[in-house]
Amino acid sequence: MSVSPHINARTIWISDVHLGFKDCKVEYLFQFLSSIRCDTLYLVGDIVDLWSLKKRIFWPREHYHILLKLYELADKGTRVVYIPGNHDDPMRHFSGQKFGPIEIEHQEVYKTVTGKRLWIFHGDAMDAYMTYDWMTKITGEVAYTFLLFLNRWANRVRKWIGKPYFSLSKQIKENVSGARQAIDRYKQQCIEEAKKRGFDGVVCGHIHYPDLDQTDGFIYANTGDWIESCTALTEDFSGELRLLHFTGDVEWLDNETNQRSLKAA
Repeated sequence: MSVSPHINARTIWISDVHLGFKDCKVEYLFQFLSSIRCDTLYLVGDIVDLWSLKKRIFWPREHYHILLKLYELADKGTRVVYIPGNHDDPMRHFSGQKFGPIEIEHQEVYKTVTGKRLWIFHGDAMDAYMTYDWMTKITGEVAYTFLLFLNRWANRVRKWIGKPYFSLSKQIKENVSGARQAIDRYKQQCIEEAKKRGFDGVVCGHIHYPDLDQTDGFIYANTGDWIESCTALTEDFSGELRLLHFTGDVEWLDNETNQRSLKAA
């Protein structure tokens, strides 16, 4: 295991951790949380996968340690804000309250260093505007399960031969036209809704696809996930927003192409 680099930021956003689900990349996430220092940490939904836990109880101690790490960060002065998603929807009943030192909010308005107002929400509200027929939804769920199966075993093989983690499932989705179209529709709907509400940008999760687009000064940021991508969004103290990929080392993602462009040792 490589030594985790130190990540110092004004604000960090993560989402779609899915604790309680077997494909959560809990080892990398724990290393990441152990390496960060920030004023505010946003948990943008689907942190605990209650849907998966209803089907099958899966809660190894490593998943519990993530919750302890979040509490530790909050106890040490980081403002931790939990914005529940659809997989942890019951937590929305506690919006405006605290779980120990962790704040729970249905959504949040965030002001960047440069003065831009960002709407932070999980993103599942956009499902109401998306059109899926019954067969497409079922086949999509089956296909996604199969993608995660391929991703899991491909990376076991890569680990055995000394290769680093690689999101095979993300690569496949990028090259399947139906998946690419759904990602683009979701992104456009988020942008339109945020503009309608008078925001300068939006930060969300939900679709497990990291993206940072600042076209024409409007910010669309999707934090990605810790099932496939292992990504987070950061804002530094000068106001620059960046996406990073973390699987033991930090790899900063290029804002325009969403490809890895700079690796920090």
